Amino acid sequence: MKNTILFLSVALGFMSYSSGTFANYNPEEPIKKKPRNVIFILTDDHRYDYMGFTGKVPWLETPNMDRLAAEGAYLPNAFVTTSLCSPSRASILTGQFSHSHTIVDNQAPDPGNLTYFPQYLQKAGYQTGFFGKWHMGDHGDEPQPGFSHWESFPGQGVYYNPTLNINGTRVAYKDSTYITDLLTEHALDWLKKRNKKKPFFLYLSHKAVHAGFQPARRHKGRYKGRKITLPKTYDQTKTGEYRDLKWPQWVADQRISWHGVDYMYHDNRDLHAMVVDYCETLLGVDDSVGAVMDYLEKEGLDESTLVIYMGDNGFSWGEHGLIDKRHFYEESVKVPLLVRCPELFQGGKTPKQMVQNIDIAPTVFDVASVQKPENMPGVSFIPILTGDSNAPARKEVFYEYYWEYDFPMTPTVFGMRTDKYKYIKYHGLWDRNELYDLENDPDEMYNLIADPDKQEIVKSMATAIYDWQEETQGMNIPLKRTIKYRYGDYKHENEY
Repeated sequence: MKNTILFLSVALGFMSYSSGTFANYNPEEPIKKKPRNVIFILTDDHRYDYMGFTGKVPWLETPNMDRLAAEGAYLPNAFVTTSLCSPSRASILTGQFSHSHTIVDNQAPDPGNLTYFPQYLQKAGYQTGFFGKWHMGDHGDEPQPGFSHWESFPGQGVYYNPTLNINGTRVAYKDSTYITDLLTEHALDWLKKRNKKKPFFLYLSHKAVHAGFQPARRHKGRYKGRKITLPKTYDQTKTGEYRDLKWPQWVADQRISWHGVDYMYHDNRDLHAMVVDYCETLLGVDDSVGAVMDYLEKEGLDESTLVIYMGDNGFSWGEHGLIDKRHFYEESVKVPLLVRCPELFQGGKTPKQMVQNIDIAPTVFDVASVQKPENMPGVSFIPILTGDSNAPARKEVFYEYYWEYDFPMTPTVFGMRTDKYKYIKYHGLWDRNELYDLENDPDEMYNLIADPDKQEIVKSMATAIYDWQEETQGMNIPLKRTIKYRYGDYKHENEY
């Protein structure tokens, strides 16, 4: 395997990563087609296969997501560049990698020089609305650039009785008001009152299904007593088999931690019961998707509007003895991606090409007839959906996660994935790296990092990771002041 085939810089648009600014943006290409309305629905911690139509959880019902997939497309190989809320949301909004926008964790501040892609849409004449969880760069709820209408809440928010900052005014809701329903209701109300002579971009950003799962009252108890099939890699860090499989020691150590199956969120809850809460909470999101689709159909906009449904990161439910996200295993880095627009492409598609969250902004620009800025390395996936034979095919995705002071159990991770192999490289700990043959080992069971016949592959992928980092100015580990007790470190409580 040659290094060059693993890094197709020209095909993927990796030509320029300079931090361009909005002030310098001046599209030169004329509008070639009528700008299309776009609705982007983002959920939190929704893993890629927890939807009814995938069959992963036989008793889970998501009729509206199923409809999106049947009438549009389900992209099963959609990835985030960092599996964590703030970095992923920043990558969606800026179209850049985490080390480029520098919001590398949930506490990293907005550097103040970022341009969010809805700002370009505003300049192109779009009316833009944001509803929901921002949680990107800080914990505030203040209105952000790029949105003509704004409704949000601080940090993670709450499931019941939230307070929303509506265009600068905070409004408290009581009487068991459920956040998923409230955001959907307000988003649809904004659509009803919009200027119908201008195109719109709606960003509906749900709190669900983040941990601390609380379903809507109408869904509570729907799946009581149900269980999932435990993953094939659930027991190995308990039995000791992980040593023969050559898993890193940190994975075994994390089993009894905030993000491990034997001490989940420092509680002794049953995994199956927690999955039930997760799935029941997801039902409110599915209702939201249905309400949006019903509105579009009623208004005669369902054929022409591009609807994108996506998760900000995945979620593990016992794979490798872990829960939650951050790591580079499939269930953590993959996200659901559903796209529907009958005027653009026929439904029922399941394209296997790899796409990433940095592709969202270029995709929206594609249908909005807005020129993509040079500092966005992603590409539109519309050509993939329309069957364009010249559609750029991403041959690899790159991944980064930076060690967090509050959750020291997971190390800094750099990774690369192709259709065949995944290489995971750790930084800052005395442990082994990982290589998996995804075609023959989709569960990522057998670490091939020490196999003699795989050494050239490992070296080639490691070289490609460094090439990517150098090309994108990502060769520095970000540091910031952190003087506090560690939130997730049960072994060293009340210690700086």
